[in-house]
Amino acid sequence: MPRTEPAEIVAYGVTADERPLLEAAFEATFGGGHRVRCLELVLDRDTVSTAAGHEVICTGVNDVLDAEVLRRLAEGGTRMITQRSTGYNNIDLDAARGLGLGVARVSGYSPHSVAEFAWALALAVNRRVVRAATRTREFDFRLNGLLGRDFHGRTAGVLGTGRIGEAFARIAAGFGMRLLGHDIAPNPECERLGMEYVPLERIFAEADLVSLHLPLLPETHHVVDAAALARMRDDAILVNTSRGGLIDAQALVETLRSGRLDGVGLDVYEEEAGIFFFDHSLDVMTDDVLARLMTFRNVLVSSHQAYFTRDAVGEIVATTAADVADYLAGRTGENTLVAPAR
Repeated sequence: MPRTEPAEIVAYGVTADERPLLEAAFEATFGGGHRVRCLELVLDRDTVSTAAGHEVICTGVNDVLDAEVLRRLAEGGTRMITQRSTGYNNIDLDAARGLGLGVARVSGYSPHSVAEFAWALALAVNRRVVRAATRTREFDFRLNGLLGRDFHGRTAGVLGTGRIGEAFARIAAGFGMRLLGHDIAPNPECERLGMEYVPLERIFAEADLVSLHLPLLPETHHVVDAAALARMRDDAILVNTSRGGLIDAQALVETLRSGRLDGVGLDVYEEEAGIFFFDHSLDVMTDDVLARLMTFRNVLVSSHQAYFTRDAVGEIVATTAADVADYLAGRTGENTLVAPAR
């Protein structure tokens, strides 16, 4: 039955910039009938008690929704989880199904936000922008160590050619790059750009720039492993704005230690949960792999912000509010991963 009585929805992991957009989306969707309470804290076993009494919750990719958390959510009265992302590998869907919990996500948003940021990382790494900016702040205007290269005429390897990979490829084509792609099925739009679909081994061996736009699945976990890194050109650039688990970070450290790869841009990291989105500036970094990555001058790490534009976040929160509305109205749709028990 559709719900008409006002309800409070609690949202976890909400940033200061995201909060007004999320609140506005709920106001636009429900006109004040249902309100969202935004919390900065991450949902996990230690904080799950804060969801008690809330039938609907909104979560993010860093929230921990394993079987234990889901069980406690169900015991506390939660019936629906709406995830503010396309990825959902943090949610145990089988456990949710067994508990009768519904799960929905955002099936898509502006692909340009992530594709453009991937290029921001690639360009910044290639042209040593961070090093240059740090120097000039100290009035050191020498060019030593800042030599980059043209992307024009070189080869871009795109792993994953969905909407984001396609947007990335369009920008690469604008630079005048040769395009190599890999996916389970060719994207006709990418083929019209001149992309040649080839085995992974060829991309790693031939590409000057490799950019990852794959979902994290068992078959894509550590797709960039020690063997793949060994195939890459010594002067190649590697960019990941998708999921941290696509790269074997320890193997990447060993590759960089050997003096290989011209640069690496990482917006995601395999063990980022509990690190990204938080201030650890006064803490001792206990993640040795991440700490080691940060010591390389040709590595640029950002904090999972590729999606973080007004356009993309606006679409995400509007879709999340619509997912909540669907649940309250007793509907399921394309965003539904697990239908709630009724």
